[in-house]
Amino acid sequence: MIIDLRSDTVTKPSKAMLEAMMEAQVGDDVFREDETVNQLETRIAKMFGKPSALFFPSGTMANQTAIKLHTNPGDQVICDKFAHIYNYESGGVAFNSGVSCKLLDGHRGMFTAEQVKEAINPEAYYYSPTRLVEIENTANRGGGSCWDFNEILKIREVCDTYNLGFHLDGARIWNALVEKKETLKQYGEVFDTISVCLSKGLGCPVGSVLVGDEEIMKHALRIRKVFGGNMRQVGYLAAAGLYALDNNIDRLVEDHKKAKEIGKVLSTLSIIKTVEPIETNIVIFELNKDVNETKFIQKLKDKNIHIIGMGTNKLRIVTHLDYTDAMHEIFIEILKNLGSLEI
Repeated sequence: MIIDLRSDTVTKPSKAMLEAMMEAQVGDDVFREDETVNQLETRIAKMFGKPSALFFPSGTMANQTAIKLHTNPGDQVICDKFAHIYNYESGGVAFNSGVSCKLLDGHRGMFTAEQVKEAINPEAYYYSPTRLVEIENTANRGGGSCWDFNEILKIREVCDTYNLGFHLDGARIWNALVEKKETLKQYGEVFDTISVCLSKGLGCPVGSVLVGDEEIMKHALRIRKVFGGNMRQVGYLAAAGLYALDNNIDRLVEDHKKAKEIGKVLSTLSIIKTVEPIETNIVIFELNKDVNETKFIQKLKDKNIHIIGMGTNKLRIVTHLDYTDAMHEIFIEILKNLGSLEI
């Protein structure tokens, strides 16, 4: 048995999801004639209370499209130093949009409205114009941390005062909603654009959706085309998204519970220096300096456990719907015995 905890993207479609995909009514989406895609876009737009939504093959493309819609070359985006758009999208903000990032030193991937205000460039011509604020919820590098919604509202006020766009990388927004008991409409009222992932946590094989206000989304379809993201009979993939929305959101509490139980065991091990606070399905922990990260990962791999290293002796574990109760019991027992191993 392989227990893969590298990411919540390693899941495979369930039998029921595959059946829903095979039964999808499809058409040519370039002509906007795929009724299943149209159904998914309409549904997610309504969930957020937004007028427009567009299906994308990846969250990176959805984020990159949003940035391009909000900015012009030479502009600047305010984001956290751990932001996905800065660290994990291959320099796309510079390559695709010609913009730079003003990186904030937040706490676990989250920052304050006051930090945003202080980061806005003056209007003098020799400064890069600040045009967009971007946040990530949950924050991946922050250990699946959830934003305080009141702080989000304060950032919105700053954006309104300084005429800035506000984008949410909501790849794992479903986890935040389940944990914090918030609603999609709350987020739809605050952000100009929101990207949501259907594969992270929800078990779909592919797909993200960008939602937004009507004016900013006017050119989203054209930008997706520029990025090579237009698809044909993509309703087969959209059907997986519809199935996930119906069946795989509420169960995220199980992933959160397992992650917290893993963190509790890790915190008892003498070879572990720290375990970061766990709110959702991501566990980030740091090994003691005298413990070799590569050897630690290999010890687990030898027992068919796969996790991911983040460098500087930090590692990440992500729970998901394919991580079963039986797997969880096995992993917990293996962890309890790790302290006695020579690493």
